[in-house]
Amino acid sequence: MAYWNNKVALVTGGSAGLGLAIGAAFVSAGAEVVIAARDSQRLETGCKALGHHALGITADVTRQEDVERMIAETIAQRGRLDVLVNCAGQSTRGEVLTTPPEEFARLMEVNFLSLVRCTQAAAPHLIASRGHVVNIGSLAGKSTSRFLGGYPASKFAVSAFSQQLRWELEPKGVHTLLVCTGPIQRDDAGQRYDEQAAQLPDVARQPGGGVKIKGIAPAKLAGMILKACERRKAELIVPWRAKVIVALSQLWPELGDWLVRRLSR
Repeated sequence: MAYWNNKVALVTGGSAGLGLAIGAAFVSAGAEVVIAARDSQRLETGCKALGHHALGITADVTRQEDVERMIAETIAQRGRLDVLVNCAGQSTRGEVLTTPPEEFARLMEVNFLSLVRCTQAAAPHLIASRGHVVNIGSLAGKSTSRFLGGYPASKFAVSAFSQQLRWELEPKGVHTLLVCTGPIQRDDAGQRYDEQAAQLPDVARQPGGGVKIKGIAPAKLAGMILKACERRKAELIVPWRAKVIVALSQLWPELGDWLVRRLSR
């Protein structure tokens, strides 16, 4: 894809999973990729898998100084920045009435405030290149289900922030894409939340907190994200059938809740 030739993409949370798949998609399309993650060992392994077009930067995006260093190193090493993919984040399980406020604060820090830091730090460079901001949100940031604890609240914030970015950055030539996706396919699906969901029904351990939804292949979603950027789309909702639930949840909340119940195990 000639569109991405010689462009530079920075992917946070990119040492594994969806982030690494997005990095691989950019490399395949001709871009230079910078991968940022906390775990230096996983980061090294992930960058080796992507080849010499990938640069790894160890950074914790919940720390302002790390974010500023990450952006500065990207510009120093690659000379420009065309795409910021805010992929770092964490899911969880629980019930809102028993989730401590401190857990809500932690999830807001990881899933939302880190995204704000990275976007603000990268914005001058993205404006210069008339580039892209890609925020990895969640279907839970549009319509919630049970047993997701403080996670949906943090992802709803990402959805609102993305809309605000469109208002502010579009006149400056920068495209903002919000990706609202269901569960991503993982080898450890069903075992990730054993401790958090110990007091919850068994379905809480399943992808989507028990909602019947097929896991999405990371590589397939990564390709969809690149195409959505090329078309400068505002949102990418995956799977597409989820658009019905999202729309109904906004127009008729009771019906949206009923559909989610019907789709739950």
